[in-house]
Amino acid sequence: MPYTAQMTNEKSILMNSIRVLIIDDHTLFRSGIKLLLERKAGFEVVGEAGDALAGVKRAKKLQPDVVLLDLHMPGTSGLQVISLLREEAPLAQIIMLTVSEDSEDLLEALRLGARGYLLKNIETVFLLDSIRRGAAGESVMSSQMAGKLADVIRLPQKENLVVETGLEKLTPREREVIIMLARGASNKEIARSLDLVESTVKIHVQGILRKLNLSSRVQAALLAVKYGLGPSSN
Repeated sequence: MPYTAQMTNEKSILMNSIRVLIIDDHTLFRSGIKLLLERKAGFEVVGEAGDALAGVKRAKKLQPDVVLLDLHMPGTSGLQVISLLREEAPLAQIIMLTVSEDSEDLLEALRLGARGYLLKNIETVFLLDSIRRGAAGESVMSSQMAGKLADVIRLPQKENLVVETGLEKLTPREREVIIMLARGASNKEIARSLDLVESTVKIHVQGILRKLNLSSRVQAALLAVKYGLGPSSN
């Protein structure tokens, strides 16, 4: 997503309700999420779909801020349409909302460009906060999956692989920030740990994503863990 377009979308979200599209093949689940969001200020469910391809069509027409996307659906799965959703609704943030705790599903969703990965057993407050954060461009994840993220991507080689990844382009401060991203820290936690203001942390994160040609902080965390800058390096 172009940086200027992303900033414009984030500003509009701050001024208006977050426009949500729900894609899930379970009618009762869709209805429950819709009812929940409609009862909360700051959210608007602009549409819903019972299968992945119908969801892509609705996303193209409605251009939502956030797409809540189920993973395993009859016919075409959620994973198979992430790229299509990003093409047809480029400003929409895609958040997987699924029962799957499979590490491979998690990694593939993030690789394809999902902004977050939430399990359906999360608390209501966490879901609402995740939608807000996702709409603002932050990456969100259920705590169970954040732990798996650090476990499944680890390589013993470290320094000899850094040049190939682009990590050598980062400033010392950016390297400190990306290490904390790999540990699952929020902007607020990074700011407190590094004695920075939160807005400065956001600038560093944006710089990291730009230099590494990535679209989300989760992808940056993945890269950091993979090449030895995350929890496994301690």
